[in-house]
Amino acid sequence: MREEIIISGRMNHLIDPQLNIWHWHIPFYLFLGGLAAGILFFAALYTIQGKEEKYPAAVRKAPFITPIILVAGLLALMLDLNNKPYFWRLYTTIRLESPMSWGAWTLMVVTPISFIWCALNIRDIFPSFDWKYRWIKELEGFFIRHKITMAWILLVFSVILGIYTGILFSAFNSRPLWNTSILGPLFLASGLSTGAAYIMLVSKSHAERIMFSKIDLVLIGIELFLIIHMFMGFLASTQVQIDAAAMFLGGPYTAPFWVLVVFLGMMVPAFLEVMELKNIRIPVLIPGLLVIFGGLMFRFIIAYAGQASRWLY
Repeated sequence: MREEIIISGRMNHLIDPQLNIWHWHIPFYLFLGGLAAGILFFAALYTIQGKEEKYPAAVRKAPFITPIILVAGLLALMLDLNNKPYFWRLYTTIRLESPMSWGAWTLMVVTPISFIWCALNIRDIFPSFDWKYRWIKELEGFFIRHKITMAWILLVFSVILGIYTGILFSAFNSRPLWNTSILGPLFLASGLSTGAAYIMLVSKSHAERIMFSKIDLVLIGIELFLIIHMFMGFLASTQVQIDAAAMFLGGPYTAPFWVLVVFLGMMVPAFLEVMELKNIRIPVLIPGLLVIFGGLMFRFIIAYAGQASRWLY
């Protein structure tokens, strides 16, 4: 049995045009995976650059949520499996041409490292904490000595995880909306943006928030460029892909996408972040939550619209 069938289980129902009940598990899982990838990317990047003290929220505080959201995402994925006891088959083979295989092995690497990363920084959250057993302290010392190596591994695999969340959809060639190579980098940019937004929310340093506001502005610009490029590609392609684009250009997904994702999830927070850069005090909670909300809605809308798009028979 191919691992795509094993891991997706009921995902064939998600893309079944006759199904009236749309499952939330897959887009929610992709959102959490992208958010975790964004947070861990910045944590690894600034550790490698030796900026742990300059950006403590990015390196030490924000990653504490990643084990939780990765496990929650995996549980959401498990809910979508028909043959739950057979998930282990993904880890008995590696298929380089399979996005499911890439995703499974990437999560196998990223999830335990996220737990280790939190363990190494636990005293930043609980200053009086100390490990009870000597062997745990020795293990902690080992990971501290090899933290840069671990950061490089995390940096590479967080990028793979972010891209994978988009490639998972684009691998389904039977859905014209998903059949585009733009989804991989677009989902990566969105994941990095939501990760930067979350770091802004947990940071207590004004300088760090300003830095991640600038980063988020760049990422929002990249997202908008990729979105425009994606629709231009659709409109210059076959009739079915023109029809897929039409769902967002006057069709049923026009208002949800352009209002919830582009306007509220990108344009408004970008405007507020520019105001912040001009020394106009803006509550960081507003742009941060809007970016995260936009990232969540983006995945749900792409999932549902992709289900509705189809080839002509």
